[in-house]
This record gives sequence, C-alpha cells and structure tokens, in this order.
Amino acid sequence: MFQRCAVASGLVTHDDLVRAEEALRGVMPSGHAIDDEQLSIQLIAMGRLNTWQAAQLRAGRSTFTLGPYRIVDSLGKGRTGDVYMAEHQVMGRIVAIKVLPRRNSSPEAVSKFTAEIRTQAQLDHKNLVRAFDAGHHRSVHFLVMEYVPGTNLRRLVRRQGKLPMAEAAALLSQAAEGLAYAHRRGLTHRDVKPSNVLVTPEGQVKLSDLGLAGFFAETPSADNESRSVARTADYLAPELIARPGEYTPATDIYALGCTLYYAATARVPFPGHNLAEKIEGHLNSLPRHPRLLNAALSDEFVDLIADMMAKDPQKRLATAEEVVRRLNDLAPC
Repeated sequence: MFQRCAVASGLVTHDDLVRAEEALRGVMPSGHAIDDEQLSIQLIAMGRLNTWQAAQLRAGRSTFTLGPYRIVDSLGKGRTGDVYMAEHQVMGRIVAIKVLPRRNSSPEAVSKFTAEIRTQAQLDHKNLVRAFDAGHHRSVHFLVMEYVPGTNLRRLVRRQGKLPMAEAAALLSQAAEGLAYAHRRGLTHRDVKPSNVLVTPEGQVKLSDLGLAGFFAETPSADNESRSVARTADYLAPELIARPGEYTPATDIYALGCTLYYAATARVPFPGHNLAEKIEGHLNSLPRHPRLLNAALSDEFVDLIADMMAKDPQKRLATAEEVVRRLNDLAPC
C-alpha cells in the first residue's frame, strides 16, 4: 500500500522507488524482504520525502493538495485547526495553511472558523501574521497565511534559556507593535503567550494565532467553559477569572507582561502545580522577583513588568504604544 500511495501522491516516482530498493538491497542481507518503513526511511535519506510525508503515506494517505496548494509538512495544531506548510503549485510561494478538520466541521465550528478568517483579513501589519487566501476544497475549509520561518519564543527560551534583557525587550517591543495596531482597529488578540510570538532567524517578530481575536464591543459568549479551555492559565489576566469573556487591550497587555517575564527569566510568573494554584497567583500573589532569576535586569525593566502585570487593569499600562516606548528605551538601537 505504501508504494501505491507514494506514487499516487505525486511525491515520488516509480523510478524513485526502484532506486530506493536498489540502495537497500546493497546493504541488506541477501533475500531479506524490504518493508514499508525501511523503504520510507531510504526515500527520506534520498531527499524524496520528509518524515511527516513518509508517516502519512505509511498510514495510507495519498492526497496532499488543497486547491492549488500542495501540503509539504505539518507545523502543529492550533486552537481552531491543524496547521501545515504548503506550496502554491504555480507561484511556488511557501505558505502556512490552517485546516478545519473534517471531524470538527460542525455548522458552529465552520461559523467560528469563518469568523477567524474575516478577522485576519482585516489585519495587515509587519508584526502580525498576514492572511493571504481562504476557501474550501473537497469539503475541507482552510485559511492560507504567511509562513514565518524560524521558531517561537517558547522554543527559543527552552533551547537557550533566559534571554538577555536587551534581546527580550527588542523582541517583545515588536509584539507590542502588532498589538497596538490590532487595538487601534478595535481588536484584542486574546491569546498572547510565548508560543504565539514567532521569531525569524533575522530577529523579526510576528504574532500568530489570531483565531481568538475579537472586537472590544463583542458580546461575550455564555460558553465560559470553552473559553477557559481556550485560554492559557500562565498568561491569564486576573479580571478574566472573575469576568470571563470581557477582553480589553488591558488583558492583552497583562498577557504580554507575563510573556516578557518568561522571556527574561525562563519561568512563568506563577508556576503552580495545578490550575487552581495558577489562578490564585494571578489573583492574589506577586511573581517571584525577576532579578532573583536574572540578576542582569535593570530597575526600569523590572518596573515595566510590574506595570504591565498590575492586578487592577486601571493601574496597568493603558496602551500597547506605551509598552512599545518603554521597551524601546531598554533595547539597543
């Protein structure tokens, strides 16, 4: 089945399969049968497949297209769908495609996905992931977005540890620029966290996963349970615990403050063992002083985190523009 699916997919040719088998026979004992896994590993070594494609072919998948786009690899799972790297078959442009899985394609899910598409279509800023296209193919609904090479802030910190103060300030200043643009257009992001701060190899930042974005005046849903699942407790503004769904620019600023704390210390502000402990921290506790985790942080940097993470939203920094200004004062020119 693997060989049939591989050829039908267009990812490999019959000649590729023959060369892969010949290469394997050259290193395997005489008469030893070649199985699908060995063949797929050899095709990966030959550069004909990547690991994700090989696994999909072994599972019996033979279709890797959505309209004019060829799916190249998996980029992960988002809140509202699975995300893939793809290539436009005519233009050659590499993009990211968010797909609403068929298993979740209820009328309500399709409606929410359509709302996400329309939200992203309104946004055009260098520090926000741009939307290029949308549609449906063989009953699969999808959103085509800008592909951002590199990593995200969470993986960056997990790989190299706490960031130098100036680097953390420079990266989060760009994220704040994207938030400021969205806020000026009457939108909140609603899910600011390190994994949604994408960082290119050149150090450019783009905020992703705008699927939860909404207008300030949008009526909150009664489905508080779904909202609590959709939020990340480590970056949750205190007022949202008492009044779920009441998103404002201040809630984004609090989450960005938590993200800045994480970037500079490699720790979340309230690392409780369970959800209840994290919520208690956001409501009633101060995070561990950042300088105890990173002695190089300046008073100005520590004060900024405190001003962004004030429990009372009225005492928090009022605008993302003010966050940008103060972060730029801490970042190299």
